[in-house]
Amino acid sequence: MNDGNAAARVIQDLRVRVSAAPAGTRLPSVRELTARHRASPVTIAAAIRALTRDGLVETRPGRGTFVAPRPPAAPRTPDLSWQTVVLGARRRGEEELRALLALPPEGAIPLSGGYLDESLQPTAALGAALARAARQPAAWQRGPAEGRADLRAWFARDVGLRADDMVICPGGQAALSSALRALAEPGDTLLVESPTYLGALAAARAAGLHVLPVPTDADGVRPDQLAAAFARTGARLFYCQPLHANPTGATLSAARRAGTLAAVREAGAFLLEDDYARDLTVDGEPPPPLAADDPDGHVIYLRSLTKSAAPGLRIAAVGARGPAGARLRAVRLLDELFVAGPLQQAALEFVTSPAWDRHRRALRASLRARREALLAALQRHPPGLQWTVPRGGLHLWVRLDDACDDVAVASAAAASGVVVFPGRPWFAAEAPGPYLRLTYAAAPPELMDEAVRRLASVVAAS
Repeated sequence: MNDGNAAARVIQDLRVRVSAAPAGTRLPSVRELTARHRASPVTIAAAIRALTRDGLVETRPGRGTFVAPRPPAAPRTPDLSWQTVVLGARRRGEEELRALLALPPEGAIPLSGGYLDESLQPTAALGAALARAARQPAAWQRGPAEGRADLRAWFARDVGLRADDMVICPGGQAALSSALRALAEPGDTLLVESPTYLGALAAARAAGLHVLPVPTDADGVRPDQLAAAFARTGARLFYCQPLHANPTGATLSAARRAGTLAAVREAGAFLLEDDYARDLTVDGEPPPPLAADDPDGHVIYLRSLTKSAAPGLRIAAVGARGPAGARLRAVRLLDELFVAGPLQQAALEFVTSPAWDRHRRALRASLRARREALLAALQRHPPGLQWTVPRGGLHLWVRLDDACDDVAVASAAAASGVVVFPGRPWFAAEAPGPYLRLTYAAAPPELMDEAVRRLASVVAAS
């Protein structure tokens, strides 16, 4: 007998059986295989060992030989390339907005970000208010689509609007996005300050709007240039942050308020007032919102609690007089139906309690200390920057030397352990020069000196 040929026949026979049987199927015994193939038990055992090494069969002492479990098939690599054709070009601003919201790396000192450092947030008061709200069954029920009337009245009280003019939104970005879509159609022109809030640029482009910058300086937007922009473009919407604008920190001066409103009225246009920094003034008292001086419904008013309290307090309101307000409420209904009741109730309890005023007083003192620490560090380690001291807000807008590349500086700074944000993405068109936005709300005062020392070394090497 040729054992080699016999072993090959046994292996082939068992391979056929294994391929046709499910895992766990019992195979013929050694005696049966010996009789079928007229091979010795030694040859049969050798064939079974070979198949065992290949993972095709397994032996169970005292029970026999069985088809082994089959390894899972290698997963097919998904082919998602078709989506590239369907989706088309990527919208500008998405990558920059994602970078703005990125958490700083472990060990880095953050001089970037749009929210208060955790130590500045009133988390104990907010947590207690939310816990009380969550225990009330009524808070979990469906309320008015436009939000609680008492919360809307709180947002409306300082701007001469009625509660019925306002609608509650899950954060300022949602309110901004809804307002742009309610007041403009794809292809329309949106006028913005230059530079302006990066999130507004991203939302406008997502809505299909053509964004046109209007020059600003330390006193805010220039009314003459705003009027010229309205006349040249026929635009009917201007987005503006009159108080402690992000990123520059500029506040629209008293001398320019009337001129700005006049330019909007004469153009028959709307002004979308983003009053994000209403509770972030550091020096003096903030001027009233522009909406308070607008009886004829040109100003759309937006205010959020997120920046001045905590990132998780996603509560804002947007409102306007007349048909514009109805448009806003209709868009919000389509977007969200309504905002979670427990969060609305917790927000209302917080802002109407003594804890709100205590928080604002403590926040003002803390922001002042952090701002002064940053300014002092910039004086001790002069990296060749220029700036105007903001009277409020969260950021310091600094000008680099013309020879610097702000994006490259920001990248090198991150590698050196300090996170800053370049100025270029804040401009709707070409930037007039290199800038950095330094946030003093994200790091404690004792880290400012080291942060600026690292930044100064990067700037000096650029």
